Amino acid sequence: MTTAAAGPAAARPRVLRVVRGLENLVLALSLAAIAILPVAEMLLRSAGAAGIPGASTITQHLVLVVGMAGGAIAARERRMLALSTVENFLTGRWRSGAHLVTLALASGVAAWLAVAGWMFVADEREFPRDLAWGVPLWVVQLAIPAGFGLVAARLAWSAAETLRGRFLALSIAAGVIALGAFGPADPAGLVTPALVLLGLATLLGAPIFVTLGGAALILFWGAGEPIASIPIDHYRLVTNPSLASIPLFTLAGYFLAEGGASRRLLALFQAAFAGFRGGPALVTVLVCAFFTTFTGASGVTVLALGGLLLPILLSSGYRERPALGLVTGASSLGMLFPPCLPIVLYAIVAQQPMGDMFLGGLLPGCVLVAVTVAWGVRAGPPAGPRAPLDLARARRAAWDAKWELMLPVVAVGALFSGFATPVEAAGITALFAGFTQVVVHRDIAPVRGVARVLGECGLVIGGVLLILGVALAFTNWLVTADVPSVLLEGVTARVESKWAFLLLLNLFLLLVGCLMDVYSAIVVVVPLVVPLGEHYGIHPIHLGIVFLANLELGYLTPPVGMNLFLASYRLGKPLVEVYRAVLPVLVVLIVGVLAITYLPALSTWLPELLGSSR
Repeated sequence: MTTAAAGPAAARPRVLRVVRGLENLVLALSLAAIAILPVAEMLLRSAGAAGIPGASTITQHLVLVVGMAGGAIAARERRMLALSTVENFLTGRWRSGAHLVTLALASGVAAWLAVAGWMFVADEREFPRDLAWGVPLWVVQLAIPAGFGLVAARLAWSAAETLRGRFLALSIAAGVIALGAFGPADPAGLVTPALVLLGLATLLGAPIFVTLGGAALILFWGAGEPIASIPIDHYRLVTNPSLASIPLFTLAGYFLAEGGASRRLLALFQAAFAGFRGGPALVTVLVCAFFTTFTGASGVTVLALGGLLLPILLSSGYRERPALGLVTGASSLGMLFPPCLPIVLYAIVAQQPMGDMFLGGLLPGCVLVAVTVAWGVRAGPPAGPRAPLDLARARRAAWDAKWELMLPVVAVGALFSGFATPVEAAGITALFAGFTQVVVHRDIAPVRGVARVLGECGLVIGGVLLILGVALAFTNWLVTADVPSVLLEGVTARVESKWAFLLLLNLFLLLVGCLMDVYSAIVVVVPLVVPLGEHYGIHPIHLGIVFLANLELGYLTPPVGMNLFLASYRLGKPLVEVYRAVLPVLVVLIVGVLAITYLPALSTWLPELLGSSR
């Protein structure tokens, strides 16, 4: 009897390993195909050959697969993005109880999103269409209910460590589902209590997609609108023809972060600038800005470089607090440089030319880099004897880092040459980054290493795409409720000056940056802000750069700036100490943002000179 009982128990871990392996394989292969297909299509087109039938449509829907698979894996690994860390300040039963209730409620919301996704797929099956090669479109769309269903199950499972706790979590989630299915005929009276409960769950650490998706579900449910419109919006955004560039540029950044690029770039900048006063500050800022540009302002920069840069600053004579503030503050720089992910997303949501947005961010990005360097020089040790420049060392370091230095040239050159579409340019960038780190430098193993990079990148992108899809649904409810028009009338009735509006916009966006992550902020807030910018005659590229520059500060704004938590974790410093260290850098960056706001030419000169801007 013992052997018979042990058989099923021993088989369960094997089954789980197989399921996890299949998930990882689907995610890695889908992300690899997103990189390869556009480049293959471009090469065939340039050779005058027939392209791959349905390549662009397949690529778009592979992004959907990556988003849902990555989101499910993020839930499996307990790495869903959240806004609040209040739970970390609780202890004992209070903490475990808050954790259980929060994830149980989140599981109920995810389950309802899965139900809404199934409604969407069922409607599609009534009038079937082909994706490509005879594959019905609804087969791929099944990824939406399947992904949300897996997320719901895993949130409930991770709500507690005991079977009793997990049963309680499932019961709470079932109660949420039952309330939506069998609630009162007129649920409008429950909207406010439901939103309050959702807000409490958010405060206690519910994932961001639960906050936005739950708000959309509650508001549509209360208004008697079909909840199937939520997955429709999710599907429409994630399969946007330009959105594939987001996972591809991020993949390029992950190849750099996992390889030896940080070591080679650091050696180059040290050889070139360490002999000058403030050289260590310049090295810190330049390396961080380079990495953030390609890792999409995802916090990877402080994780990859923080442990390298802080000892360099300390050994150069910096006191600990300025050194900690400089490393943490510089980790958010680079968000305005092409091809950083938030610029791509803003261009898609605001329907602006991506090339113009890239050009518009160059000079403002340089302004923020310059003011940070200036502060770093001032906060550093007094000037000592200037060390002579070792040209031989600098040449060797430049030669070692030549492939990394070529990456921005490849990315921007492919985009502006007219030879490639934005997605194709992103594919070229990702494959080039992978080639340099895997084949040239051999820093990443060809099979296991590449699979690890694809899996890590896909997990992060999946978590982001879950947020973006449900955020669009919430935004569309705001549009349906005529919120943009009400906001426009309210602001224009009270604010006449364009410059006063820009000041209020800065204050508002700083608040948004404190409370929301940059991705959901773009999807939710941009449709509200763009009509206001048009009314006040603000150039759309200038408006976009001001928007992004303010949200860049959100990574550093206490108490919820993401890079503050990552710096505390990576550098082993108390969070309060990180807050104090970063405040002077934050003040300097605010000055830089005000310069960008009130000198529009910084954002518009290059697009008007070189781009297609109006």
